[in-house]
Amino acid sequence: MSRFAITNTRVFTGTDIADASVVVVEDGTIAAVGHEVPDGVEELDGGGGTVLPGLIDAHTHTDEDGLRTALRFGVTTELDMMSVPDAMNPVRKKARTEFDLADVRTASWGLAHPDGHPHQLRRDLDDPVWPTATVPSEAPAFVEGRLSEGADYIKIMVEDGTAFGTSLPVVPPEVVAATVEAAHERGVMALVHALTATATRVAVEAGADGVTHLHYDEVISDDLIARMREQGMFVISTLAVTASGASDGAGPRLGADLRVASRLDAAWRDNLGREFAWNAQLPNALRSVGLLHAAGVEILAGTDAAHLGAPGLAHGASLHDELRLLEAGGLSPVEALTAATRRTADRFGLTDRGRIEPGAVADLVLVDGDPTSQLSSTLNTRAVWRRGHRLAPAGVTGERDT
Repeated sequence: MSRFAITNTRVFTGTDIADASVVVVEDGTIAAVGHEVPDGVEELDGGGGTVLPGLIDAHTHTDEDGLRTALRFGVTTELDMMSVPDAMNPVRKKARTEFDLADVRTASWGLAHPDGHPHQLRRDLDDPVWPTATVPSEAPAFVEGRLSEGADYIKIMVEDGTAFGTSLPVVPPEVVAATVEAAHERGVMALVHALTATATRVAVEAGADGVTHLHYDEVISDDLIARMREQGMFVISTLAVTASGASDGAGPRLGADLRVASRLDAAWRDNLGREFAWNAQLPNALRSVGLLHAAGVEILAGTDAAHLGAPGLAHGASLHDELRLLEAGGLSPVEALTAATRRTADRFGLTDRGRIEPGAVADLVLVDGDPTSQLSSTLNTRAVWRRGHRLAPAGVTGERDT
């Protein structure tokens, strides 16, 4: 039996600071949270820092390298929002048994128009023919196909190309609605990619569970907020990619932080130092975050990090900047941390993580300082555990220890 206790620490449970200074772990599971260390259990001094649940990035496009990079920054789970199943399934299998990379859930193929987004970005990637649905009657088969590939939720693209300076055909609203209905009939969530207010409205009218971006072409309207609240929808913020699109300089600033640069290889440092520059309107998105949050629409922290394919972003690192941007949009540090831990876990049915409580998996991050009052402390990483397996200190090529 593997047993250890993190002592002399502040404990953020995923929702608040607990009356506790000790977290006891047995065989990869949290056994106790309190002030006592059981006899015979190895003690690991937390140095007066803070232990957090492993962070969850609610929007990525990932691979093995991305998951390894994410874990160095305390991101213990990524939610992949569209991938090629032949490439993703072996990675998922590896993540179940190897603990030096983050865990992952996936949408598998997203529903896209045959001539629409993201095909214009993938012409040279030798993709197989993407499955799709072009009329409502084809939606159930599309959903069944993704579930047979192991999809955990369904992703639908509603993208007219405006964000990319072009015009693209879109999945018709009636097909979006039929796909949402088919997903719900199979007991899984349906999520919609929406970068414009028009696309967000299509998602709302289709009854989607959430949108995987916060649109930025305009500040979200009062009627959309009201409908989203009434329908219990959530929004994955992806402010980090919006900041890159706005040439805000967020990625280069993050990459200049030695706490970040020391954990990234040269390719990722270079990617983080570039920007998308697509004329995104970050002030609109920040204003919308505040309005949604104030109205009670749940915000989940996600970045849209992709494998060296999204300038200004890096797996793991960018989620820390997403937290900063959420605070700039009006969330408190505790609310931002909850958006990257328990709230996302609960929304995606991951009830074994995103929290520090007995019975949860020991996906943990120990940091110096108190991120519940100073969010930037999340980057002061002292240790990361995935299922109780501790990573070596935060170098790029460090060996895992347990």
